[in-house]
Amino acid sequence: MANADSDFSSRPSSARIYDALLGGNHNFAADREAAQGLLTIFPLAGDMARANRAFLSRVVHYLLDRGVHQFLDIGSGIPTVGNVHEIAQRRIPDARVVYVDIDPVAVAHSTDILKDNPWAAAIQADMRFPDAVLNHPTVRRLIDLDQPIGLMFVAMLHFVPEDDAYRAVQSLRSALPAGSYLVISHGVSETVADAKEAEVTALYRRTDVSAAHGRTRDQILSFFGDAEIVPPGLVWVHEWPDGGDGDARGMAVVAAVGEI
Repeated sequence: MANADSDFSSRPSSARIYDALLGGNHNFAADREAAQGLLTIFPLAGDMARANRAFLSRVVHYLLDRGVHQFLDIGSGIPTVGNVHEIAQRRIPDARVVYVDIDPVAVAHSTDILKDNPWAAAIQADMRFPDAVLNHPTVRRLIDLDQPIGLMFVAMLHFVPEDDAYRAVQSLRSALPAGSYLVISHGVSETVADAKEAEVTALYRRTDVSAAHGRTRDQILSFFGDAEIVPPGLVWVHEWPDGGDGDARGMAVVAAVGEI
């Protein structure tokens, strides 16, 4: 076990890099080094991570206002520095949240954080196998698939290869009942940051993911299928839902929400 732990701590994880960018403490030296490397390539990487986390907070409130009290957060990383269950349960104490991540260390951290929370849990699963996610005992225990669900892919689909990403999102989306919402924030390949994409891809190849690339706006919108995109549509992540403050120059993440 010690060797396994050493392997995990010495190899950067996308979830823990994100935690480091947010100023969290659930990361290792290798993750902090990778985060610093990302900041060297993209000086605004920390700002984008924080803008993305602020979007997460706003969208959870948006869904709560529309009667959604259960959330399936795919590729959640570590639920720290502002997270779904804290935001939701502050308003609805028995709001249900299941975090799903492929990284065993992130899931272990999450499980420890959530050990005294009966309405939130974390599972280790690969979104490329949606049936395994939906049929997981913890998901079945906490999430009622007959009631509206907030299905969230926040800053993670750009780590999933093309065919796997579309197939899995379609399968998970099709399992949602009416009144559910699909939430996506995603790196976009239509900015001045595009020239740096190869460097970012090379950095993330040293982590637990095999891909790290943006998609065009049309490609990102394709994830929503026939879901109705709610206003203001697909916008810079800091602009959702009301065109909030912030300079879009150098920004490389967009976001949208679709109603099922």
